[in-house]
Amino acid sequence: MSNESSLSTEASDLRAATLRLARRIRQQRSVTGMTDGQFAVLVNLHRHGPHTLSALADRDGVTAPSMNRTVNALEEAGYVTRVADADDRRRVRIAITDAGHDVVDDTVTRRDTWLAQVLSSLDAGERRTLHEAAEIILREVHR
Repeated sequence: MSNESSLSTEASDLRAATLRLARRIRQQRSVTGMTDGQFAVLVNLHRHGPHTLSALADRDGVTAPSMNRTVNALEEAGYVTRVADADDRRRVRIAITDAGHDVVDDTVTRRDTWLAQVLSSLDAGERRTLHEAAEIILREVHR
C-alpha cells in the first residue's frame, strides 16, 4: 500500500471514530428534546455571559433569523431570557437563566461520567494512548 493510500485510510478511520465518539457523547444530555445548536448557545452563554442576538449568530456562524428561532425556543423553555443592555437600553442581550446553567452543568456531568465509564474498561496503556492522542488532536486543531 502506498504512503498516500495509507494516510488516506488512517484519516478515514480517525474521522469515522471521532464522529462516532462525538455522536455517542452528544447523546448524553439532560434534556432529550434539545438540539445540538440550542445546547451550543447555552454553553456559549454559560461560559461567556450575555450576548446580543447578532453576536450569538456570528459566534455560531448562522443567520440572525436562525439564531432568533433558536433563542425563542430556549426562552420558551425557560433556559434564556432577554434583558436590556445596561449601557444602551435600546439594545437587548440574551442571558442564560439558572435553569439553563443547570442544563449545561448536568449535561457536562452526564457526558464526563459516560466517557469515564468507557475509559474505566480500558487498561492503563490504552488510556495513556488515548490521552496522548487527545493532546495531539487538540494541538493540531489549534494550529
